[in-house]
Amino acid sequence: MGVGTLSGLFACAFFYLLEGMRTLSFDLLAGMPLQTASGESLFSVADATHRHPLVFFLLPVLGGLVSGWLVYRFAPETEGHGTDTLIDAFHNRKGHIQTRVPLIKALASVFTLGTGGSAGREGPVALIGGGLGSWMSRRLGFSVRDTRKLLLAGTAAGLGAIFRSPLGGAIIAIEVLYREDFESEALIPCIIASVTGYAIFSMIYGHAKILEVPAYYWSNPLELLFYAVLGFVCVPVGILYIRVFYVVRNRLFRPLALPRIWKPMIGGLGVACIGLFLPQVYGAGWGQLQAALHGNLTVRLMLLVVAGKILATAFTIGSGGSGGVFGPSLFIGGMLGGAVGGISHHLFPHIVTTPEVFVLVGMCAFFAGVAHAPIGAFLMTTEMTGSTYGLVAPLMLVSVIALLFTRKWSIYENQVPGKFDSPAHLGDLTVNILEQMKVEKIFTPEEPPARLQMSMSFSSFRTMIAETDRNYFPVFEGSRLAGILSLKTVRPILFERDVDSLLVVKDVAMPLVTVTPDEDLYSAMSKFLTSGYTQVPVVAQDNPDQVLGYLRHEDLMMAYNREILYRKSEGALPEAAGTGSLHGSGNPPPQDRR
Repeated sequence: MGVGTLSGLFACAFFYLLEGMRTLSFDLLAGMPLQTASGESLFSVADATHRHPLVFFLLPVLGGLVSGWLVYRFAPETEGHGTDTLIDAFHNRKGHIQTRVPLIKALASVFTLGTGGSAGREGPVALIGGGLGSWMSRRLGFSVRDTRKLLLAGTAAGLGAIFRSPLGGAIIAIEVLYREDFESEALIPCIIASVTGYAIFSMIYGHAKILEVPAYYWSNPLELLFYAVLGFVCVPVGILYIRVFYVVRNRLFRPLALPRIWKPMIGGLGVACIGLFLPQVYGAGWGQLQAALHGNLTVRLMLLVVAGKILATAFTIGSGGSGGVFGPSLFIGGMLGGAVGGISHHLFPHIVTTPEVFVLVGMCAFFAGVAHAPIGAFLMTTEMTGSTYGLVAPLMLVSVIALLFTRKWSIYENQVPGKFDSPAHLGDLTVNILEQMKVEKIFTPEEPPARLQMSMSFSSFRTMIAETDRNYFPVFEGSRLAGILSLKTVRPILFERDVDSLLVVKDVAMPLVTVTPDEDLYSAMSKFLTSGYTQVPVVAQDNPDQVLGYLRHEDLMMAYNREILYRKSEGALPEAAGTGSLHGSGNPPPQDRR
């Protein structure tokens, strides 16, 4: 709750500064206010008496200049969309985010977003919350594992607060790390932190949803066909969005022979040029989504805005500007859904009766596809709009379609396929197979060779071994097992007759090393490595002087290899693995165990 409280308060301050900068820039300086959503406007300003188109044009340029100076002067790691930085910190930096990052990210994002930069606020607020969680964990001396959890908890709190989505914020925080998995261990901390952050934000700013949505319901099964079409339309547009973003960043701005501090300003100029024809691309675009949800935008305009928003977002964030890609993804998906819904309604008005619903479904599906976060996208879309779960069928259908066909692409380049691919879980996923295997499964009980006594003469030992093919022999002192004699050890003097009267078995016996049937093979392997023996006696658990047989190092390794083959084939034991598998029939025959 401490992380949730701190992140919630910072989210409130960030939202206040962001809305203040937007009001100052567009309402007061430019005299051309941006259209806002019902739950977004904090400040009321009298209608402007003078419009300043030049100021409106220059605002993204000036915002990019200030943002670039803040980022590259004080914290270069905060460039771009902060969610990727957060994901990288979780996987590769042990959950560590430097203390200065949240403050610089917040200020740079205020100037980028508040002056019309085409980006979202989830990236900044996620990095702010995650940075606070990382800082708190270090101050309290937590382990790396707990630091990662607090990193995600702070992220969830920030997202849950800024989007008024306590459950969606928690799920996205644990889902966005992977393409095909989620961080289940952090679920409970994320929910607690997200609810706390949301409660604090609501106490200060109220409980109004970001977007005001009419009561939409889905009832006609035939309409699912048109929702499926929307899902398939989201696939190529989503791939185009991802490719344009990284082409602009990697091939246009990164090779650009200019100091990095100037590049966000150039990106802002690109946004301003697009804004000359499509001013709807400025800012997060919640007001335009609100208009689309009420059916106030034409299909043509929505399609144009989709193309313009893709380019504007690539210019803003790809140039190093500070912002997120969640907001633009929702905007693009909503406009795409509105266009598909409008066309479907025009062609089949009796089936598609409420095309505005497609805006809401498109928002969810598009982000689910490009970010591989279907559950979080579904929950956040419904929570931030207050829509009912009556739309669950089309929402999930379209999201799954978009997700299935965009699995090779992701807007987050630091996202990994699953836990098996994350350095954060190397320790968890390194399974000690030998610890799961027992000695009794791989050794064959057998009668031991003649027992040697410590007092036996060396000549008697020489006569005895002529009648056996054993290499190791148990050595007793009376009835007590006291040592082992290895033929390899005595081979250099085996035929030296001069030592017959000088040596007894005790003089050449080696220290005793034994294993029991219920002992695991990892422990047995340790004894092999420590002693250097290639065989050790297997003794009864309740009677350490009773030799049941021998465990050979070679048998242990063969059993290990068989188990690896078995697990790689997912239970289908290849014939090449041979017999004696823990999952097969029988053990190696006794004659092979000499």
